[in-house]
Amino acid sequence: MKSVDDLGDLRGKRVVIRCDFNVPLDGDKITDDGRIKAALPTLTQLHEAGARVTVLAHLGRPKGEVNPKFSLAPVAKRLGELMNLDVKLAEDVVGPSAQELSKSLADGDICLVENVRFEPGETSKDAAERLDLAKKYAEFGEYYVSNGFGVVHRKQASVYDLSKLLPNAAGSLVAKEVEVLEGLTAEPKRPFVVVLGGAKVADKLAVIDNLLKVADTLVIGGGMLFTFLKAQGYEVGKSLVDDASIETCKKYLEQAEATSKQILLPTDVRVAADVDFDAHTVGQVDVVPVDAIPADKMGLDIGPETEKAYAAAIEQATSVFWNGPMGVFEIKGLEQGTKTVAEALTKVDGLSVVGGGDSASAVRALGFDDDQFGHISTGGGASLELMEGKELPGIAVLKENN
Repeated sequence: MKSVDDLGDLRGKRVVIRCDFNVPLDGDKITDDGRIKAALPTLTQLHEAGARVTVLAHLGRPKGEVNPKFSLAPVAKRLGELMNLDVKLAEDVVGPSAQELSKSLADGDICLVENVRFEPGETSKDAAERLDLAKKYAEFGEYYVSNGFGVVHRKQASVYDLSKLLPNAAGSLVAKEVEVLEGLTAEPKRPFVVVLGGAKVADKLAVIDNLLKVADTLVIGGGMLFTFLKAQGYEVGKSLVDDASIETCKKYLEQAEATSKQILLPTDVRVAADVDFDAHTVGQVDVVPVDAIPADKMGLDIGPETEKAYAAAIEQATSVFWNGPMGVFEIKGLEQGTKTVAEALTKVDGLSVVGGGDSASAVRALGFDDDQFGHISTGGGASLELMEGKELPGIAVLKENN
């Protein structure tokens, strides 16, 4: 992939850049600006080079319709604050407002157009429809920079099709993500420990399948752990179980044993009878062994003995990849498992990688700083697919021109 440096002198040149500004909002307030901050090195580089920069980004899932709830206005405001610039936002995506604003830019100026997912062509399965929209995006620039890693696993107009229409380069964020994550699946420094959590085991089966070949230890937490416990013959009460994945989990446990790999599962869990996921409240939380989960209770976090075992496995590693919280960390009383794992990652003498998505949100919500970890990915789904060994369309198209 080419870098921004490879594009030559950009002073006075019009550059269109795809960023991932899909930040969490509370009303119109951004609750985690990590993805905006992650884009700053490349945006600053373009600004200082004197480029005239038009930013494409999405927020939420407006499903091809204009929805003020998903406006990029809070993003434009925050980006302007972080860069100490006047970052204007167009009123549309490719209409008159966006065209005029993009053309009016002076050297070093940066503007945003509205949420690209307001346009149905952005996420269309019809290649011709996506290409028509990409051609309109191409009018914003002479060069294209891909800097939104969180969307490179999608064949979308601003990610894939636009890259084919203009001389392109990978921004430093995308280049770094690919370097780190491909390095982990190719030649990780050992011991290599992978920590997987999250609610649904089905979402992680492909990555487990691939990483069992390269990791030394897989640490399992989150709602998905109960499907593994079920596969071992345990009763798990009202805990989340994916019945369709039980046999696959059995196969992975057998495969790990046959290849001298280790799959770590909890010995104790935190359970409760009453939990309101929407209100973020829980009733009495008890700690029980995994062979004594009450029939009327749901497992919601790993227990303290498991925390110690998981922390020990992580801290002795030289490379660690973590994707998915250990429990319902958003609810007070159920955050300790995730916090313990995060803390263990900060003690790794080597490379610690937080694999985006809920994991990245969790470490920030629990009070950790980004620089306490070797790398925090900006793409949960993209990082998982890359770790699965899949070809990501938004990366493949950047490599085609080199």
